[in-house]
Amino acid sequence: MMEFHRQSKTRKADTRESLLGREDTERVIDKDGYRPNVAMVIANTEGRLLWGRRLGGRDSWQFPQGGIHPGESVEQAMYRELDEEMGLTADSVEVLGKTRSWHRYQLPARYIRKYETPVCIGQKQRWFLLRLTAADSAVRVDAHPKPEFQSWRWVNYWYPLAAVVDFKREVYRSALTELLPFLLPKRKRRKSG
Repeated sequence: MMEFHRQSKTRKADTRESLLGREDTERVIDKDGYRPNVAMVIANTEGRLLWGRRLGGRDSWQFPQGGIHPGESVEQAMYRELDEEMGLTADSVEVLGKTRSWHRYQLPARYIRKYETPVCIGQKQRWFLLRLTAADSAVRVDAHPKPEFQSWRWVNYWYPLAAVVDFKREVYRSALTELLPFLLPKRKRRKSG
């Protein structure tokens, strides 16, 4: 049975905003048209993952994620987004691992804002696997004036693959596959002899 956590009132937002995130005044797009981004997979002590329901849209669920601002390292962006989206501080989590390289996805044509310069065709993400070390009550999707999530719940590790919007599915699969060894207990080596 999945636990369900609701912490803020729903606000009306269009589907595009719910899939891409709120407008970002610090938006950066690389030369290939991808927005550098961080994504956070937050696990509890049982290995279940924090799965967030975005405000607006049609039942949009995803992992917390957000753009990297100019001059920010991926780690700095991860901690900023962790605070902005989940109300969690660095003291609330333990970093278990991160992806070695960028994972990219392209947006469907209907979500590309062709009137913006530069045009963003998708996102390139560095993924972090974190363990929540604080109590569940530390997760506060309503901690800031402009929340991006309305609720959250714990789900099984592979559940997001069936539940995320289709154009993000392959990125989720490759990132979760790469991060899984960080969550598994280290194998004890047998002494030879």
